[in-house]
Amino acid sequence: MQRTPDKTERSIPPGTVCLEDYQRHAKKILPHDVYEYLASGCADERTLARNRAAFDESTIQPRILRDCSNGNTECRVLGQRFRHPILLGPVAHQALVHEEAELATAEAASLMEACMVASTLSSAPMESIAARLPSHKWFQLYFHKDRGFTLELLRRAEAAGFEAVVVTVDAPVNGARNRIQRAGFSLPPAVVEANLVDQPVVEQRSLNSGQSVIFQGLMSEAPTWRDIQWLRNQTSLPILIKGVMHPDDALGCVEQGLQGVIVSNHGGRCLDTVPASIEVVASIRAAVGEEFSVLLDGGIRRGTDVFKALALGADAVLLGRPQVFALAVAGALGVAHMIKLLRDELEICMALSGCPTLDAIGPSALTGHY
Repeated sequence: MQRTPDKTERSIPPGTVCLEDYQRHAKKILPHDVYEYLASGCADERTLARNRAAFDESTIQPRILRDCSNGNTECRVLGQRFRHPILLGPVAHQALVHEEAELATAEAASLMEACMVASTLSSAPMESIAARLPSHKWFQLYFHKDRGFTLELLRRAEAAGFEAVVVTVDAPVNGARNRIQRAGFSLPPAVVEANLVDQPVVEQRSLNSGQSVIFQGLMSEAPTWRDIQWLRNQTSLPILIKGVMHPDDALGCVEQGLQGVIVSNHGGRCLDTVPASIEVVASIRAAVGEEFSVLLDGGIRRGTDVFKALALGADAVLLGRPQVFALAVAGALGVAHMIKLLRDELEICMALSGCPTLDAIGPSALTGHY
């Protein structure tokens, strides 16, 4: 059974003290198929599990007697100053879990001074989301078969005041999402992709019996490096590529004149048995150098995870599933609380490891790296 959330008062359940508590509560209140859509990975979910396990396999080196009395979590990404390195990544269809959808998430992001990356597939129009965010707002762009419509989305994002464009390129086809298939999930009619309501109808390509729906079908419409260069020529906004998992691809982004990459395996939802994001971020940082922006998405559930990502070369991290679980449980208040929990945990970790600022967090903060 599928439904959209009704308008009920939500509060933070007693005993909600970490991000996993929000997921546990969300599982109880969401319809089974919606929860499976949000929580699942693809195929056997090896990568989904590895995104978490890889964090647990590294350990932090505590240090003592260091002066952290002037500590802070401030950072700069793309020349923008952030109070902390915790960003809300692009998550589609948030009306599945809350009647105010991305507008509630944006309210929480504004309250907590967190950057929000609004999805192309959001339930609320990008302009309405941007209006809730006085600053720190990025737009996530999917390429569409009609490149004219892709350009229209870009122009709307510019006009709405978004400060950067995040281009997701790692999902030209969906992975084998077996849990979603077993749950029988499909998007309810009431949950619309608000930015796409005026998308022109594009004639579907006809395939003959010897052609592949994947290769000659979907992949024939997927963006390539030529499309990225075209996009670069269309805007002065900074562009980051999301879905980078190989140093050579990161170098390609540098060579294209882009401003950053987001190391991500799409939450384990596209290709199974690939490495965890945290396992490749150091090699990508080494390839692109210190000045290029490198962010990490995937598996962040604790402040210690944020710390480890920064130690291995990330400038900041993005949260995906945790924001919608918190949104489902307690609306804007839940998302704001979720960010606060993570930031508090990060500050505790920094204090106990003797790192008063993010610049002080390096490989030597992890055991085996000093």
